Amino acid sequence: MIKDNHLVSVFHLNYCYFDHFCPSMLALVLSQKCNISRGSECAMAPESRFDCGRDKLLSQSECEDRGCCYAPLLDSAGPPWCFYPRVYPGYKMGPLIPTPRGQGATLTRASPSYLPKDISTLRLDDIQETADCFHLTLKDPSSQRYEVHLPGGVPQSKANTQSVLYTTEYQSDPFGFMVRRKSNGRVIMNTTVAPLLFADQYLQLSITLASSFVSGLGEHYTSLLLDLNWTSLTLWNRDMAPHADANLYGSHPFYIVQEEDGLAHGVFLLNSNAIEVILQPTPALTWVSTGGILDFYIFLGPDPQSVIRQYLQIIGYPMMPSYWSLGFHLCRWGYTTTNTTRKVAQSMHDENFPMDVQWNDLDYANKRRVFTFDPWRFGDLPEMVEEFHKRGMKYILILDPGISSSSTPGMYPPFDDGLKRDVFIKNATGQILIGKVWPGPTAFPDFTNPDTRQWWEDCIRDFHSKVPVDGLWIDMNEPASFVQGSVEGCPDSDLENPPYTPSVVGGRLNSGTLCMSARQKMSFHYNLHNLYGLTEAYATHSALLKIRRKRPFVLSRSSFPGIGRFSGVWTGDNWNVFLNLFGVPLVGADICGFGGNTTEELCVRWMQLGAFYPFMRNHNDKPNAAQEPYVFGQRAQAAMRSALYLRYSLLPFLYTLFHHAHASAETVARPLFMEFPNDPNSRTIDKQFLWGSSLLISPVLEQGAVELAAYLPPATWYSLHNGQPFYSKGQFLLLPAPLDTINVHVREGHIIPQQEPALTTTASRNNPFFLTVALSAGGWARGDLFWDDGESVDTFEIVSHTSLALLQSQVVSNPLKLNGALDSLVLGGLQVFGVPSPPRYILANGEKVRDFTYRTDTKVLAVTSLTLPMSEVFTVQWVL
Repeated sequence: MIKDNHLVSVFHLNYCYFDHFCPSMLALVLSQKCNISRGSECAMAPESRFDCGRDKLLSQSECEDRGCCYAPLLDSAGPPWCFYPRVYPGYKMGPLIPTPRGQGATLTRASPSYLPKDISTLRLDDIQETADCFHLTLKDPSSQRYEVHLPGGVPQSKANTQSVLYTTEYQSDPFGFMVRRKSNGRVIMNTTVAPLLFADQYLQLSITLASSFVSGLGEHYTSLLLDLNWTSLTLWNRDMAPHADANLYGSHPFYIVQEEDGLAHGVFLLNSNAIEVILQPTPALTWVSTGGILDFYIFLGPDPQSVIRQYLQIIGYPMMPSYWSLGFHLCRWGYTTTNTTRKVAQSMHDENFPMDVQWNDLDYANKRRVFTFDPWRFGDLPEMVEEFHKRGMKYILILDPGISSSSTPGMYPPFDDGLKRDVFIKNATGQILIGKVWPGPTAFPDFTNPDTRQWWEDCIRDFHSKVPVDGLWIDMNEPASFVQGSVEGCPDSDLENPPYTPSVVGGRLNSGTLCMSARQKMSFHYNLHNLYGLTEAYATHSALLKIRRKRPFVLSRSSFPGIGRFSGVWTGDNWNVFLNLFGVPLVGADICGFGGNTTEELCVRWMQLGAFYPFMRNHNDKPNAAQEPYVFGQRAQAAMRSALYLRYSLLPFLYTLFHHAHASAETVARPLFMEFPNDPNSRTIDKQFLWGSSLLISPVLEQGAVELAAYLPPATWYSLHNGQPFYSKGQFLLLPAPLDTINVHVREGHIIPQQEPALTTTASRNNPFFLTVALSAGGWARGDLFWDDGESVDTFEIVSHTSLALLQSQVVSNPLKLNGALDSLVLGGLQVFGVPSPPRYILANGEKVRDFTYRTDTKVLAVTSLTLPMSEVFTVQWVL
């Protein structure tokens, strides 16, 4: 017996390290329950353990039955007690065979894993999408599983192998792969550290990371850098007010890693099922998905901006917003009549607060049913909207996806027509699934069905013919329901009760939403849930485009990769720049807060910060105190008014940034590390952000603060308010921040196009432009201006694009492309920061200018009273 046990032990060790014996021996080893010394295969640092019991809590005997190591620790919330040995049996990869777009191989496992409905044979496809993008898929070749297909954007040409930025290495047995950066040999992705698991409802892959500086995996209430200290993030769209440790409105399975030397890479898992990502300090992470396939894109950068551009080449570049949508928006759930709504808009302009868009929440709807308006409280809604239009304003209202199903037949056409056209999601028995939202019992449109999209367009068209809205706000589209699954419950099935459920609010996938077994055109809701907001946004964008024949405005709460092509997103009370990294530049939080009563100071500081949200909206809930800017004291009003006028003056610059996002996949609001990847201090800064590459915004985020410790990356920065220079080597500076001030700095070498503000963009777009020029140490600066009519669809056909440059004390405007949009507009002035000494005189197009000033304390030159046509080449020169 001693000899036999010894042989078992030897064979077991040989198997773990070499995997060169038959499956029957594995069965023998497992039957002995591995009651042997595991030796060095289990000896590893706690932070290097990979969880062998993620699918369920295991006892020691259950752990060892799996062939895993069991070693308890004092910290039960940290490293796993049950973890994989250094080598663990898994899939074996066959030879790589060339394919039209790369190479492929078959993966097989000799015996099942410990998971139910294990899939024993997999197909691997290794695809070189481009020189800087590696694409790898793992799927079941014998059975069609749900795969996400995003519309457009995926390049199809094979990369030149001599120019690729990466190399790949495969370990055949047990299967794993590594991706290296070719330039320095750094491993940026290594999956050989733990086994690949692939069962019907459980897919798992662990990856070591090149550094601990990881961002992404939204939408969550986290800091810019993710916490790798044994935390997890769940991607499962949920109607949930932002707070820590919760799955929120959107799911974005993409992360970006800042490497040690300023390089960066990104990883995208194209999978719409419920996903949990486990983060650990190795540094490493583990993907666990409840279905679909493993469809990875690895982006090599090499810099952070390039990573985002490569990601957007896959999911699609963001849409170009209308100019007016960048103005100030005002909304409240509680504007209960058209008269109330009118008074709010009128009060804003009476108190000289710029505002472009008035909104209504669900108050407008008759019995809270969408595509209707209350005949008593909102009976003159069409007339009110026309009044707003005459004043140069726009109007938007809310549109929930849930369609009331309880009206008398013939009394509510959206449901009656939808019933006839078979557009609603079905339950497991083929009947219409009924949930419950604001109007009571509701049916949910299936936006994966082309017939549904046409019905949706028809509903919008009919409503728009009565109420000519300028955009639509699609809420509750996770989708949200006030009952679990349906009013009749959900069947007891593997879809409703999968073998593994990630850590979701409510504990079940159908909590606060539809049954997972609900049937849609493309698949079960189990596979499509995270796509619901994206598919509704696509349908709504398409409908508005056909109906209005102008750029659509859609604002969605739920999101998934690719939604930036069709919609903006608001994030409740939660603001960060993550969604800009995810291809959604038109994003912002509810200014002054949707939930709870604000305070005067909080609202002032939030309005100042919100003036630099790409999308700026103040939104409030019914029971709360009023928070429109005009309800506060005169000092607070002055500070808010100043912030709004500052934003409106910067709209030409912001609009130009959106053009670059739309045309070139650049980010609008960006974290500092995106622009300064070689600056170690910029890696962790998440309380400041940039507009483009040139404006640094440093808001006050603490109560009672009148000064601010702001970080200025290495450069010369000029205060936008007065031109005061700060020569930073990459340091924190204590800046004054009284209640009426938000600190904004212009980076040297940049030209910011601005325009005299007004109460609406309709008015401000006719005002004179002016330029803010921030000289570099070498005396140069550059910028550009994108200008069109602000809302036409064929942007590139009807555009004016002007290059702005300064060299040798001369600003030159060079129109690169003209369409007439700039014909009546003029440059009224400019301010130049960093002019070393007073000029003797100024020349504008060769003629002397009388109206200029120079401040010796800040070295700012200001030139006024110009009338230089923006549609022509012009020069402004100063002679020292």
